[in-house]
Amino acid sequence: MHGGDIYRNQVRVDFSVNVNPQGIPERVRKALAEAAEVCASYPDIRYEELKQAIHTMTGAAKDRILCGNGASELFLAVVHATEPKKIMIPVPSFQGYEKAAEAVHADVVYYEMRKETGFCLEEGILEHLTEEIDLLFLANPSNPVGNRIATELLEQILRHCLQRRILVVLDECFIEFTDRWERHTYLQRVGEFPNLIVIRAFTKIFAVPGVRLGYLVCGNPLLLKRIEEQLPEWNLSVFAQKAGAAAAKETEYRRKSAGQVRTEREYLMRGLQNLGITVYPAEANYLLLYTPYPLYEELLKRGILIRDCSSYRGLSKGYYRVAVKQREENEMLLAEIGEIVCR
Repeated sequence: MHGGDIYRNQVRVDFSVNVNPQGIPERVRKALAEAAEVCASYPDIRYEELKQAIHTMTGAAKDRILCGNGASELFLAVVHATEPKKIMIPVPSFQGYEKAAEAVHADVVYYEMRKETGFCLEEGILEHLTEEIDLLFLANPSNPVGNRIATELLEQILRHCLQRRILVVLDECFIEFTDRWERHTYLQRVGEFPNLIVIRAFTKIFAVPGVRLGYLVCGNPLLLKRIEEQLPEWNLSVFAQKAGAAAAKETEYRRKSAGQVRTEREYLMRGLQNLGITVYPAEANYLLLYTPYPLYEELLKRGILIRDCSSYRGLSKGYYRVAVKQREENEMLLAEIGEIVCR
């Protein structure tokens, strides 16, 4: 279901998980080491230092923030709090949304995005968002494709859902890798939309998937309270709290990320296209590919792990996702794929 399975494979380089190619900030490494010294105590049940750090980093009010053991815990907390009967999920999309829907036995309506339009969300979704839908999962940018929802369309969808009392869970876990992302985030606009929950994670942008730390921002205090009641006590370890508070101070690190990813993404895209592989336009730190060559199996023989996307609803055999990494690693991936497709 997920990438990153380095535990059951002999992996030299992992292209299956999409974390910041800059690696873990040194400040965060230090905070994780220091956290080991306080493991004899319970973590702060209110995680006040972390909330203050997220407020400083994002501008979101502290009383609108909830944190979880990764974004996945928050998706589950939202559906348990709201108990939606019918959920809409555009596909292909992150499979964790389906898992959340299954947890509350909700009926799922799938809106299929078309490969002819690069798997972009289209205006046609609006006619399917009727009063029967209780909750809509959206990802901006999407996963596994990496494209961003058109600005005007996203605004239309949110206002349409507000009128029809549809809760929107907007996954922005990869938005900070996109150009001028500050113009496109809805983190500062949750007060306008009482039906909106924005979810992000430290996992990708700060390259700490092993720490497990996500946060949501919601402008509806009653809804926020209901979600909080679904989270276990002490759900954030001292490692997550200390690492998150340190990471939130990495302003320059975050600023550099989008530029570096853009340069390497374009390099990797051109290289793959030159090898005759179909690459879908993206703005995140990963690329969705299509090729008839069995890339997953052949690359794994060479110690390289990529994401086989055939299990995604709306995709099929031949679709793969690769992370954007540093130039040396990207060059190595292109060389290995070149040997596979040109032999």
